[in-house]
Amino acid sequence: MTLDFRSQLVALLPRLRRFALGLTANREEADDLVQAACEKALSKEHQWQPGSRLDSWVYRIIQTQRIDHLRREKRAPVSLDDEGMPEREDTRSADRAEQEDLLQHTLKALEALPEEQRAVMVLVVVEGYSYREVAEQLGIPRGTVMSRLARARLRVQEHLGPTDD
Repeated sequence: MTLDFRSQLVALLPRLRRFALGLTANREEADDLVQAACEKALSKEHQWQPGSRLDSWVYRIIQTQRIDHLRREKRAPVSLDDEGMPEREDTRSADRAEQEDLLQHTLKALEALPEEQRAVMVLVVVEGYSYREVAEQLGIPRGTVMSRLARARLRVQEHLGPTDD
């Protein structure tokens, strides 16, 4: 690192600070921005072309640092204190409890099915296999798959009770 580069960078500090202050309109952010830009300029000194304008090169670094900072801020999660949050009724907890209750009842209904109906029901409804694929896997005719599935669905529906549809 050349002494000439460092001394030129130090001489630019007031101008760099004014430039950063103009971008941020905040003294602390401007100072942080200048510091980060100077660190980057010092670590990338080999990329600067002697004889070219150092101020223009560091201004570009400041602009890039600022853009990167704004992008990170945009993606960063926003946290609010509890007082800043409006009160909302928690409707998802009730929905979740109902859904879990329905799931438990459905699982019990599946357990109550005869083994051959439960196998067909799980393969078609849960795993998403076609009737033909289930027939091949279980070694039974496709019509048997369809009738077992129909009976299984009726039994599960009876077990769960009437729906509000």
